[in-house]
Amino acid sequence: MNIEVKVPAVGESISSGILSVWHKKDGEHIRKDDVLFTLETDKVSQEVAAPEAGIVHLKVQEGDEVKIGQVVAEIAPSGIPSATTTPTKKTASSKPAAPVLPPAPAEPAPIPSPSSPAVPAATFSSMAPSTPSGANSRAVRKKLSPLRRKIAAQLVMAQHTAAILTTFNECDMSAVMRLRKDLQEVFQKKYGVKLGFMSFFIKAVVDSLQAVPAINSKIDGDDLILNNTFDIGVAVGTERGLIVPVLRDCEKLSFADIENQLAHYAVKAREGKVSLEDLQGGVFTISNGGIYGSLLSTPILNPPQSGILGMHKIQERAVVINGQIVARPMMYLALSYDHRLVDGKEAVGFLIRVKDCIENPARLLLDA
Repeated sequence: MNIEVKVPAVGESISSGILSVWHKKDGEHIRKDDVLFTLETDKVSQEVAAPEAGIVHLKVQEGDEVKIGQVVAEIAPSGIPSATTTPTKKTASSKPAAPVLPPAPAEPAPIPSPSSPAVPAATFSSMAPSTPSGANSRAVRKKLSPLRRKIAAQLVMAQHTAAILTTFNECDMSAVMRLRKDLQEVFQKKYGVKLGFMSFFIKAVVDSLQAVPAINSKIDGDDLILNNTFDIGVAVGTERGLIVPVLRDCEKLSFADIENQLAHYAVKAREGKVSLEDLQGGVFTISNGGIYGSLLSTPILNPPQSGILGMHKIQERAVVINGQIVARPMMYLALSYDHRLVDGKEAVGFLIRVKDCIENPARLLLDA
């Protein structure tokens, strides 16, 4: 008897997803616990393993939307062909064979489609044109992935429900860069991970949230909720879109703890293994557009949070220090906040404290 492979439940509110990748081919022999397919939802991407060994027979194509509990494949025990896919032998027909027609005149090759047998299905992962395209088509139509739809809905919801305002400042990165350079070799040898800039900013944000608790709060209906935790989300760009894994209890973490957790999330993000639990419960978000070269931006809140810090590119600029014009590695900082809850004085005070922590990083190390 063939074993049915069904789409597993991945969360209470998730009813469907996109089967984005088949990791095995139709008719291929697989072992138990081999990764069979990847399921993408509006929250997570999850690899699903084969429940048993045998010959796998696929029932849906890559890019198809599938429901939770839907049968997407069958596994036939090794050596026993699947009844649903075994070709039926036909007896010889008494009718004469159809005459062989001459080949039709050559026509332009059609544009490949997901159903074209000559085109690998992976080429069209999550990409199903809804209208035919000509050879000279100037655009391609494809469906948004569940994650991209979720991101779009969240961003629009944030703009419609919060009174978002952004305040700016800049910080001199000289002290952090010097300290990081001095400690890098010892730090990496002791902890097995590099000392990056993000751990300094996470520590600075925790210090600033403790000093300005209004930003570590959120609105829930007619109520104000003050958070006593310091679970910081760090925005990570992936091929599927932006995700924000959360580092828990950052006030208790050392620099090494933070860097190891960041490295762990980076691996999970690349492999598409970030879970729903990894993304929930953050009280504040940090987004580093500087790694892409962004000089300045106005980040959008991650609801229901009341604040998000935008980091940017480090760039040498002329600044005045003690009456002298000197070159310094500077970074623009941007704090977007919910003005319904946070006043301008609190937002500016928060950002100035972040700036002070970064420009005097030894204080953060002493508190670590």
